[in-house]
Amino acid sequence: MSLPFDGAISRFHAEEAPESVRTAIAEGKDKDMLSDSYPYDKRMDGDEYDNMMQALQVELVKLQAHVKDTGKRVAVVFEGRDAAGKGGTIKRFRENLNPRVARVVALPKPSDREATQWYFQRYVEQLPAGGEITLFDRSWYNRGVVEHVFGFCTPEQRAHFFRQLPEFEDMLVEEGITLVKLWLNVGRAEQLRRFLQREKDPLKQWKLSWIDVEGLKKWDDYSAAIQETLTRSHSETAPWTVIRSDDKRRARIAAIQQVLMQVDYPDKNPNAVQTPDPKITGGPEIWNA
Repeated sequence: MSLPFDGAISRFHAEEAPESVRTAIAEGKDKDMLSDSYPYDKRMDGDEYDNMMQALQVELVKLQAHVKDTGKRVAVVFEGRDAAGKGGTIKRFRENLNPRVARVVALPKPSDREATQWYFQRYVEQLPAGGEITLFDRSWYNRGVVEHVFGFCTPEQRAHFFRQLPEFEDMLVEEGITLVKLWLNVGRAEQLRRFLQREKDPLKQWKLSWIDVEGLKKWDDYSAAIQETLTRSHSETAPWTVIRSDDKRRARIAAIQQVLMQVDYPDKNPNAVQTPDPKITGGPEIWNA
């Protein structure tokens, strides 16, 4: 079986990855957490995860009914490093919801026409109407991180983005939209392990892109861009919730809990909707722990 990008990920692992990363992957078992700083050694127990997720799915259905009945508008921004688990987390949000109420927005590269528009314009068009929940699989924050790291925008365009960003998000909240910003972060060894698994799995190879491959070489550039972006865009009106997602199960639970915590709805179950695990969840100060 041929590997995508001519085996570039395997080649990076063998020839360019830091020795500490290769050692962590080689010595770690499937359920082991590879980062020494991650607060848990093993992946969350499957039965515990299933029980918690089942209860949270019921709460999400309650939330959906309330949003639809009241005309509330909820926008959830999912950002994070490549392979941090955004897609899998969004899938768990959506799996029991009506797609007419809860929809995913994953915009492609801007068209030539869109590239000449106000940067936020195509995202504004995707914001939720009354009775809708919009889940952004990446968002306007592309300009702060990916576009900057790969030179897809100029320094002047990025500076302009940061100048307009606070007022833009303030307007969304003042308009009555519940804005939830989630940043999923993953350690370097775990990220590479997930990429290697995708490279070998014919059912997951489609998830890989040229950006993923080249991004492996730009870990430090990404880190600097992420730190600056989180610092400059974390506000009282539109705060970030950072979730350490080395364990996908714990991260999914925390992400759903965070959204449910931010919307009032009838018959909320306090046993299911708890404050997300503070060991893996917090503000920008924990993103690089």
